[in-house]
Amino acid sequence: MATSVYGTKFSMGGRIQSEYSVIDVEGISSQSLIDDPTFYSAWGLSITENLGNGIKVFAIIDYGFNLSGNIGAARERYLGLSIDNWGQLKFGRIHSLFADYAGGWTIDPFVYTTLQAAGSGGTMIASANGLGSGPYTAVNSVVRFESVLKNGFSFAAMMMPGDSNSLEAELGGLLGGAGNNGGNTGGANGEWDFQVMGKYTYDYQDHKFEMFGGYSRDNVSTMQKNVSTANLKSEEVGRIGGVWSYKQFQIQGQYEHVSNALGAATCSNAAALGTPDSASRQCNSSMNAGGDGSAWYVGGQYKIGNATLVLQGGMTNANSTDFEGKRKAESFTAGMLYHLSKRSNLFGGYQHVNLKDRNALVDRDRNTWTVGLRHKF
Repeated sequence: MATSVYGTKFSMGGRIQSEYSVIDVEGISSQSLIDDPTFYSAWGLSITENLGNGIKVFAIIDYGFNLSGNIGAARERYLGLSIDNWGQLKFGRIHSLFADYAGGWTIDPFVYTTLQAAGSGGTMIASANGLGSGPYTAVNSVVRFESVLKNGFSFAAMMMPGDSNSLEAELGGLLGGAGNNGGNTGGANGEWDFQVMGKYTYDYQDHKFEMFGGYSRDNVSTMQKNVSTANLKSEEVGRIGGVWSYKQFQIQGQYEHVSNALGAATCSNAAALGTPDSASRQCNSSMNAGGDGSAWYVGGQYKIGNATLVLQGGMTNANSTDFEGKRKAESFTAGMLYHLSKRSNLFGGYQHVNLKDRNALVDRDRNTWTVGLRHKF
């Protein structure tokens, strides 16, 4: 639905999803539900005004919901300025570059399902500069720039003022958080957290290539520095990866290294699928608080008519710290997406996560099965 008032164009749209999923964690009763546990479902408004000379003002108001009673969780809400031949500048509550610009969600065909790579082992939970949360969330108090594509190159940068209050990881106060909605996630004394990322695309006959790399820094906050027992330092994350496509076939992958993990790289309730029992939650891509580690992911896709067959997997290594032992998670996923139309598709598949955790007496491996339907409107 679209309309225009005094030269400003409004459009309303959204998407809705339901899936039947079963999560079977070793040693814990299986969990099954019919819902949208990753909050794919959303509705919102898109607003634009053409100022002339290649300049536009635009805004997004976006709310996520699920099928179990949550009727409006705030996601992206921002105002921006677009200039032809330059790019876009956005201000407000926005997704992280590590989430939706290159790598991350953009190369995972099962993103926003219980089979997504984020959290299962092999790819980070969309590092969000202190916002320890899942892929359906966004980062508060952000200025973000995205350049246009020139000669195959583009880049983006995102900054968040220090000392901004936002969602902190739930780790019993270890990271300076206070429950699910506490903690000071910006840098100490007004330092700015930031992310930068660039990518290069190249087409040759039927081959398409994309290469990308990025860096994220989450400055340790004053509150986190005062947690003397943890000896926390500023978190740094580096990412490299690429995609190769040839006709109906595609391979994609990425590697990430994390130093001094803070909010986004550790486990939070918002990042987890499963019950409140921490042993059953989907946080196998997380690092130990204040620790180092790495994660890699690789996947392949093949299209046959309206169907896309998917095989993918990865590994997360969380190094030990003074407080937590070494943990490794290996994931494997097989499934299919079937497009009923341009707006509707079916999906389903199986995922296995093999966990080796020195913090637990039992390595609780996880098996997940799901089948679902989604529609865009």
